[in-house]
Amino acid sequence: MKQTIYTLLIASLLSCNNVQSQQQSMYKTTGTIERIDPALDAIIKKEAVIEIIAEGFEWCEGPVWVEKHKMLLFSDVPRDTIFKWTEAKGKEVYLTPSGYTGTETRGGEKGSNGLLLDKNGNLVLCQCGNRQMARMNAPLDKPMPNYSSIAGKYNSKRFSSPNDAAYNSAGELFFTDPPYGLETQSDRDPKKETAFNGVYKVKTNGEVVLLVDSIPRPNGIAFLPGEKQVIIACSDPRKPNWYIYDVNGDALTNGRIFYSTANERKGLKGLPDGLKISSKGIVFASGPGGIWIFNSEAKLLGKIRVDEHTSNVALSADEKTMYITNDMQVLRVKLRD
Repeated sequence: MKQTIYTLLIASLLSCNNVQSQQQSMYKTTGTIERIDPALDAIIKKEAVIEIIAEGFEWCEGPVWVEKHKMLLFSDVPRDTIFKWTEAKGKEVYLTPSGYTGTETRGGEKGSNGLLLDKNGNLVLCQCGNRQMARMNAPLDKPMPNYSSIAGKYNSKRFSSPNDAAYNSAGELFFTDPPYGLETQSDRDPKKETAFNGVYKVKTNGEVVLLVDSIPRPNGIAFLPGEKQVIIACSDPRKPNWYIYDVNGDALTNGRIFYSTANERKGLKGLPDGLKISSKGIVFASGPGGIWIFNSEAKLLGKIRVDEHTSNVALSADEKTMYITNDMQVLRVKLRD
């Protein structure tokens, strides 16, 4: 009898282990989590893995989690398409064209890049090909490639290619404008109209304000809690830094380096790019070799290391899950419960 009970117990344990293994292997995994500071344990649980939840893209960017519809939206910039991912159906085409609605044939990264929601829940897009910040004129559950321009020019000059954006609580839109959506991706592109690569704010009355013109390749942008400071990524390999500025009305002041990767990027793919900041001030920033995780005082807590270029991140509404756009893949990391 004892032998029978022992055998049944072993079988039961093996069955449980098999169920756990099947659950863990639902998605392929990749990369590693590097724990630099013990504080990371309160952010990412020790048993967390990096799941590949979707793949087969050319260059994915700009993820945003839409809590109402339990879906992740993200751009495949060269394909001029927004995809959506849900737990039930995986990846699906959501919207195309997403960034270029012109009739002239053109190449380059013409699709949408950064995606976000305004205070009314409308989808807002950084449109590289159309060279504007735009709003989709359709419900989120019935997407259509019909757009209204939020901002397309500064001082009568067209933007180069809005890249990433963030709203403050007042409904003002802050965005970056590097040249990556121009066909040559160069400051010497014949269609570039501004003499600099700017960071802008669109006020609620539609007025466009230039905030910064000194960052050579402004990219990701996000506010620290309280919105008194903003972090802006620079994806110039000569200045691979994250900068922090104080927010003073229609000006960003006291600009300084939040963190520099200049001496830490050798042999790693990627540069400072998109970022998100949690309600507790934890900074999740795509950079060389993966996602860099800081506290609000720029202390490096850890890294999510992956082989390919990471471009941006999104957090779920409860901030328990992080999604990462990783070149041709989308990744998921479950954070603390």
